[in-house]
Amino acid sequence: MSSFLAAALQLTSSSDPDANLAAAEEQIELAARRGAELVGLPENFAFMGDDQKRLELAPALAERCGRFLVTMARRYQVTLLGGGFPVPAGENLTFNRCELVGTEGQLLARYDKIHLFDVDIPDGITYRESATVQPGQQLPPMVEVPGLCKIGLSICYDVRFPELYRHLASAGAQLLMVPAAFTAYTGKDHWQVLLQARAIENTAYVVAPAQTGIHYGRRQTHGHALVIDPWGTVLSDAGQEPGLAMAPVDSRHSERVRAQMPSLQHRHPTLF
Repeated sequence: MSSFLAAALQLTSSSDPDANLAAAEEQIELAARRGAELVGLPENFAFMGDDQKRLELAPALAERCGRFLVTMARRYQVTLLGGGFPVPAGENLTFNRCELVGTEGQLLARYDKIHLFDVDIPDGITYRESATVQPGQQLPPMVEVPGLCKIGLSICYDVRFPELYRHLASAGAQLLMVPAAFTAYTGKDHWQVLLQARAIENTAYVVAPAQTGIHYGRRQTHGHALVIDPWGTVLSDAGQEPGLAMAPVDSRHSERVRAQMPSLQHRHPTLF
C-alpha cells in the first residue's frame, strides 16, 4: 500500500445524462488538478429520474457510461470508480453496476449491487428498488490496484450489511468504496455513523462518494461525501453542495492503526 490522495465526488444528478456527465467531468478534473489519484463517482451519477425512463435509457446509458469512465480515467490519469449506473438485465430490469477503471482505461473490477433498497421511509416515501433492479449474484470484489492499494467495492444500501465488508477485509481490502445516493431522511442519522463503523471494525479507509440535494419529485439525498481513516476519523466531508471530499490515504497510518488495534487478527476462525 502506498500513500496517495483519494477523492469522493458529490453530485446532484438529474434525469439529463448530458448535464450529469458534464458535471461529473468537472469534478473529476478538479480532483485530478488537486492531485487525486483515486476518484469515486456516486451511485446514479449519470441518471437520477423515474424508473420507466431509466429502463428506456439503460441500453444506451450502459454503453455511454462505460466509454465515459474509460475516457475520464485516461484523460485525467486517475483510477476512477463509476459508482452505479443502469445496465440491462432482462425485460423491465437493470443491474445497478459500478466499475473501477485504471489510468490506462482498463477495467479493474465490476460489481452489481446485491442488496436492494426496498424500504418504507417514515417521511411517507416508499422505495422498491427490486421492482426494476435485478440483484447481482456475486459478492463484491477486492482488487489490488498497482501503485495504490487493495480496494473493496460496494454500493449504498450495502453499508448496512457489515458481513459484506468483513468479507472484503478478509480478502485483504485496505480501502472500502461506498458510492451512494443515501436518502435525506435516513442519512441525517445513519450515513456517517455506518461509514465510521465499517472503517473502525475493518481498520480500513472508507471513501464514500454521494448524491446531494433535490433530484426529481420528492427524491432528496443527504450529501456529505466522506473520506474516513481506519481509526474512524472523518478526514474530509463535502457538506451539502456539489463538490468533493479529498484526503490522503497514508500507508504508514494504516499500518499504525492495525498494529494498535489488531482486531482482524483476533477474529474467531469460524467467522469471516
